Amino acid sequence: MQIEETPGFNARLWRRFVTIARPYWLSDERWRAQGMLALLVVLLLGQTAFNVLFNQETGEFTSALAARDDERFWASIWRYTAILVAAVPIYALYFYVRDTLGLRWRRWLTDSFLARYFHQRAYYGLNTTGIDNPDQRIAEDINSFTQQSLYFSMIALGSVIQLVAFSSVLWSISQGLVYFLIGYAVFSTVFTGAVFGKRLIGLNFRQLQREADFRFSLVRVREHAEPIAFYGGEAREMSTLQRIFAAVYANYQKVLRWQFKLNLFQYAHSFLTIVLPTVIIAKDVLSGTLEVGRAIQAAGAFAAILSALTVIVEHFESLSRFSAGVDRLHAFSEALGGKPGQSASASDDNAQIRTVPGFELALHKVSIFTPNQEQLLVQEATLAVNPGEGLLIVGPSGAGKSSLLRVIAGLWNVGSGQVTRPSGADMLFLPQQPYLPLGDLRCQLTYPQTERNISDEELLLWLERVNLPKLAQRMGGLGAELDWARVLSVGEQQRLAFARALLAKPRYLLLDEATSALDEANEELLYAQLAGLSITPISVSHRHAILRYHSLVFQLTGGSHWTLHAAADYRWVPK
Repeated sequence: MQIEETPGFNARLWRRFVTIARPYWLSDERWRAQGMLALLVVLLLGQTAFNVLFNQETGEFTSALAARDDERFWASIWRYTAILVAAVPIYALYFYVRDTLGLRWRRWLTDSFLARYFHQRAYYGLNTTGIDNPDQRIAEDINSFTQQSLYFSMIALGSVIQLVAFSSVLWSISQGLVYFLIGYAVFSTVFTGAVFGKRLIGLNFRQLQREADFRFSLVRVREHAEPIAFYGGEAREMSTLQRIFAAVYANYQKVLRWQFKLNLFQYAHSFLTIVLPTVIIAKDVLSGTLEVGRAIQAAGAFAAILSALTVIVEHFESLSRFSAGVDRLHAFSEALGGKPGQSASASDDNAQIRTVPGFELALHKVSIFTPNQEQLLVQEATLAVNPGEGLLIVGPSGAGKSSLLRVIAGLWNVGSGQVTRPSGADMLFLPQQPYLPLGDLRCQLTYPQTERNISDEELLLWLERVNLPKLAQRMGGLGAELDWARVLSVGEQQRLAFARALLAKPRYLLLDEATSALDEANEELLYAQLAGLSITPISVSHRHAILRYHSLVFQLTGGSHWTLHAAADYRWVPK
């Protein structure tokens, strides 16, 4: 299992940020993205220029008021108004461009992660990597990454521009203020990082995990509402949710305590920046060597430069959450970069089951381990299943029947040996619990190749062939969109999934107790149609009634041992 390290502000975090961010700025969208970024910089420069002008005019009309100079005061007010009229569109356009660029970046990065998520069934392989809540990382962490990256990047760039723009103003008024400012900024930044750094970032990292776990648990209750109701498991489920939320609550209490300490320092810091520049230059103002307006300008310049130099102090809380998000997204990206379904212990090629394409299905000295190689399930299995023969896999629970089926399907590769199998649509897998995607009834029958042009009459015929003749009429037609996993019984779901398989006509059909909820009459009705469509079944089942639809029986006897029988000679041992 992959363990995610506690994040912090360091060079590794910067490298991880660059690893995630760089591909977009080098992609096919790079010219438009870089153009929007350049426009953003220009707008930021405009904002800083207007800030300098506002600061200048604020000092000017303050000095005019102090000197009771009516003409000077109103001239400054008119200039201030003109600057305001010009500045407002610049400020508004800056935020629009920034958020639009962030949205475009999010779309590109989401598409990129989704492509990797589904490539070579990486979403399936994540089950053994220790990566929690990939849905949250795609939906929320990417959104936070793109928006906050631009937000903090512009703050950093704006701080540099602000530093340059206001330094000359402050230097011309008081050099002592400049020296004090540098020392104060260095102290406050180092103090914040040392005292609050790793602790607050780590807590925010764990908070993201715990919030995602709680949300996932709530979704799980909704998805399994019926079995929970049948079992009367409300008290147990509520207890579990309360326990998970208790972890959320406890961790967030720690976050709040450290945020309280940080807020104490931040507010003391912010209030001191108001009074300190005035105290330092008060002697010059009181002696008359410095105008009141110039003192106001100095205070404004001091605050602007200090804000630029202490940007980490002012935004430390949100930066800590951003840091945690970067680490979670990087860990997810690293997991997607590995080979799906491969555990750390099965990293070298000699510890993997190889899959090669072929017309027929065959296994050659295939040994199967559990995901982390704790247990050998099947040892050196060798067999061949020609089209039309059929293979029935039997054995006690836990012997590895479903694992063998997953190896044949190409979902599992922890072990050794070679599997030769048809690829693509020539192999179809039906699990015990059918998957019914979002969509209408037509989609349920044609999934995953929903773009196929099949007439309604033909689809209705297939429903009739699996003993669901009234289903479409009862549900409102083939175009009805319902929560199919809730409105259909398990038996109806299994028959609907079987209709999907008959319609797809694969060369081999892998059935993992895919008819377990059906009576024998319906089960035999479905199996009897396979031979007529040249579909070869590879079945895991505990029912002897379907033995006659297979030519071979692969029996797992426990302890990784197995035997292969001709179905005609096999005698089912009653339990």
